[in-house]
Amino acid sequence: QLQASGGGSVQAGDSLRFSCASSGRTFSMFAMGWFRQEPGKEREFVAAISRNGGNTDYATSVKGRFTISRDNYRNTLYLQMVSLKPEDTAVYYCAAAGGLITHTLATERERYGYWGQGTQVTVSS
Repeated sequence: QLQASGGGSVQAGDSLRFSCASSGRTFSMFAMGWFRQEPGKEREFVAAISRNGGNTDYATSVKGRFTISRDNYRNTLYLQMVSLKPEDTAVYYCAAAGGLITHTLATERERYGYWGQGTQVTVSS
């Protein structure tokens, strides 16, 4: 199970940090990702990280502002967000993708078989 936390309401330019805790003992066996969804829109890719944390990838819209990381000892995934914009307002989901070798990651939503419950971020201008 994945449990995300850290959402809230902030002003444009502020920072937030998400955490996603895994209750399973096999966290390091999964590539991880963050996605977000606005009302009435499809869930979109935000960031991904490989099993060993050595490779990351980002959506163009967040590149340079968001940083994904993981702590395989604490079974936790993170998303550090700075310079938040109103267009970052969405529900954010963490997700796990199995079946990938150590240094690979996945950006396609369909590759992720496990999802957290989502956490809301609202950025006001």
